[in-house]
Amino acid sequence: MIYRLIRTFSLLLFGILILVPSTIVIFGSFKTTAEVYTKPLSLPERWSLDNYRYIFEVSNVGRPFLNSVIVTSASVFLTILLASMCAYAISRMVTVSGKILFGLFTVGLAIPGQVNLVPIFILFNDYGLTNKLSGLVLINVVTTLPISVFILTAFFRDIPKEMFEVSQIDGATPWRTYRSIALPLSRPAMGATSIFLFVITWNELLFPLLLITDSNKRTLPLTILAYRGEFFSNDSLVFTSLMVASVPMVVMYLLMQRTFIAGLTAGAVKG
Repeated sequence: MIYRLIRTFSLLLFGILILVPSTIVIFGSFKTTAEVYTKPLSLPERWSLDNYRYIFEVSNVGRPFLNSVIVTSASVFLTILLASMCAYAISRMVTVSGKILFGLFTVGLAIPGQVNLVPIFILFNDYGLTNKLSGLVLINVVTTLPISVFILTAFFRDIPKEMFEVSQIDGATPWRTYRSIALPLSRPAMGATSIFLFVITWNELLFPLLLITDSNKRTLPLTILAYRGEFFSNDSLVFTSLMVASVPMVVMYLLMQRTFIAGLTAGAVKG
């Protein structure tokens, strides 16, 4: 009984912590800045789409939105492609070299991105990758590859080795085994990892802030940041931009909901 009460209270508290900020953002996107500060939790006095018109017609948020879509889509695709191949190779290596390679990727998880900011900027500046979307794609792939390999390796190791042995007996090459057996079986894991990477990359602010100064190459988080400064703030536009920015993530989850849940539960039951 006590456990049930604690669980119910915890879920209720967790729901409040999520719903209150979300409510402020949703209602705030239809309010003026003054109304956001004076009545943050109340319904708008007048439901207006002026903020949405402003960010699309005046601020031209469509361009940063498109840039974010391009960078995020390319980054997630390349990361999943490379991570799946690396994870498959590591999972099939039973020698010490496989453990060493997996350890190197694991070490990459322990290194904060902030540690490498100066070397990254110098390197990208020397090779002309600043103010380029391709530069953002490259750094996103590099920084998210370790966690992707870590997740997918654990899944590939759970696949019965007999399935791969049968494929080898039939004369299949490692590449064919990867395409015909490993990839189809790993779709739930790759789907869950893709959503995870999509959220991380879509919300990435640090590297665009470091590498992008051209207003035409800004991503959506940079544009949202521009609505707040040291001496000014327009929270109604911030909330409106956050609503627009949340749409792709919601759509992504709704389209891949079953795959995401299957990926989360893939390793829950073995045998």
